[in-house]
Amino acid sequence: MIDDTLATEVILQAEAILEASEALVQERLQRLMQYLHDRLPHFHWVGIYWLKDNELVLGPYVGAPTEHVRIPVGRGVCGTAVAENMNQIVEDVRKLDNYLACSLETRSEIVVLIRHPNTGKILGQIDVDGTEVGAFDESDEALLDVISERVARLVLAHGIGL
Repeated sequence: MIDDTLATEVILQAEAILEASEALVQERLQRLMQYLHDRLPHFHWVGIYWLKDNELVLGPYVGAPTEHVRIPVGRGVCGTAVAENMNQIVEDVRKLDNYLACSLETRSEIVVLIRHPNTGKILGQIDVDGTEVGAFDESDEALLDVISERVARLVLAHGIGL
């Protein structure tokens, strides 16, 4: 649901935000989450979870507060992405038995893994919730794949506890 023109614009702006060397890495990541939330109306909640041992730990995010600040691998859409080593696009979260409800408004979710660019090791993930059934498709995944690669390079270059 993201056309090529919008994707290019978002990627260029994301790169500018991540390359803003006057800001701390965590501030850049928070700004990126805010930008994605503001620029892409179907991104109702957007955040990063970092993989620490066998648990996902919430990092920067924009949207309603969540009680899911730590998620075991294998639990919910986020934990399933890590357990299955693959991105997840969920058209309707109400049809999942393993869903961790963060908001009653959420109807769809996409999780794109953040991987080490050389080894493919999972570092974390970008998690996005939408309020409409079927809010996300392969174009969202492709965009978030590019952004997750840029995020991985940034955090690895700055040795952010991964």
